[in-house]
Amino acid sequence: MVLFDYKSFIDLLLRFILNTSVLFIIIRLLYYPLTKRKDYLFTYFLISTLVFLLCYLLENIQLQLGLALGLFAIFGIIKYRTDSIPIKEMTYLFIVIGLSVINALTGNGLNIIELVFANFVIVTLAFALERVWLLKNESNKIIIYDKIELIKPENYALLIDDLKGRTGINIIRIEIGRIDFVKSTVRIKIYFFEYPKEAGFETGSEEWKNSEDF
Repeated sequence: MVLFDYKSFIDLLLRFILNTSVLFIIIRLLYYPLTKRKDYLFTYFLISTLVFLLCYLLENIQLQLGLALGLFAIFGIIKYRTDSIPIKEMTYLFIVIGLSVINALTGNGLNIIELVFANFVIVTLAFALERVWLLKNESNKIIIYDKIELIKPENYALLIDDLKGRTGINIIRIEIGRIDFVKSTVRIKIYFFEYPKEAGFETGSEEWKNSEDF
């Protein structure tokens, strides 16, 4: 084992700076302002850094790319077996893992301009989808509703109006879930585009997490 290799260390440092800078733009400047999910912010940064270092260091022992990607896919399963992760968060998870693999495993045949361009394309596409083309992101939450008589199909309009009045949320559609006739309650999944600022709800709060037994 060599004690210090100047060229290898500079290469690692430059790649790490590029990877961290791009991920900071995607995670902190693009994803977090829209979702306010601090738990995923923590997860994305640590997973991306770990994947990058594993990829770069294991490349020196000629680890096959297929085996590396299979290993890193485990990160998308371990934590997320207990909580169902929304598709959007899973997409961002794949982005941070994919970028880390690209920035760590690109060989000598790819110059720095091409590597920067690849990162730029991903950042630009993510920004365009989030801020330009998809200005409204549909969200959904589950609530426990007590007026069970309003879940009848003929009372759909009354149900929507009552839910809007109670929550202050501009609900666009709903789904009826499990009905409890003993307690006269029903689980309703409401779909909406954004939280009203005055309601004070934060995306991902424990009170509003989706339930698997809906």
